[in-house]
Amino acid sequence: MTRNPNYTLSVILIAKNEEDRIERCLRSVAPIADEIIVLDSGSTDRTAAIAKHFTGKVFETDWPGYGPQKQRALEKATGDWVLSIDADEELSLELCGEIQRTLAAGPPETGFKLPWAVTIFGVTLNHGRSARAPLRLFRRAGARFTDAQVHETVLLPKGKVKTLKGRLLHYTHRDFGHYLEKNRQYAWLGAKQRHAKGKKGFGLTGAVLRAVWTFFLIYVIRLGFLDGRVGFLAAVMYSQSSFNKYAGLWTLRRAAASEKKTEHP
Repeated sequence: MTRNPNYTLSVILIAKNEEDRIERCLRSVAPIADEIIVLDSGSTDRTAAIAKHFTGKVFETDWPGYGPQKQRALEKATGDWVLSIDADEELSLELCGEIQRTLAAGPPETGFKLPWAVTIFGVTLNHGRSARAPLRLFRRAGARFTDAQVHETVLLPKGKVKTLKGRLLHYTHRDFGHYLEKNRQYAWLGAKQRHAKGKKGFGLTGAVLRAVWTFFLIYVIRLGFLDGRVGFLAAVMYSQSSFNKYAGLWTLRRAAASEKKTEHP
């Protein structure tokens, strides 16, 4: 693909121990990127070495959390536009071409959402968990990431945000064991984040209700049932994640209340 002289595109990526996936990701963005910035937070595998085959802008850093780390990467970007991508994602050929055509046209929008195509256990989901489009492509000027430890978002200046048609391929779990590990990490980070903000969560009852709602949202409202058995499993998995997050919040609030009683009998 030929880059357009009317705009520049920076691709930013944060990673740790992604040697089995990062090459696929970087190879997909290389044809349309004017620069690629990779922040590696202490990989013990070949992640950084692989990234250096695609860019000279590979930086080794500590780990401050997802939001702060992506903000660090954003601050190193110099392009007019920024594409934020994860190591477990890949631009489809259709999306690559669409991004190029869209930016070359000088769009008035401040950002674009990219429809997910989640692939788990050998199946690409077309509904349910894939029925989302995260905001990943945006103008650099005035943009910043929230400081959330997990599930960070990008904040943009006032303006229109449009959803593109091409799909962002998302290989979210290597296997079921990886899902269990990731679920534990994200649920606990999410619980601590909510506790720090003083969220209540409405106890274990609230955790159960949120789990039921998550399953209903993914499997029924977002038509996850059309993705077959894997669609059902995906709905159950994310329902479990939701329960774990709010159950974790309940334990943190319970521990804090017990500590307070001990300090002030």
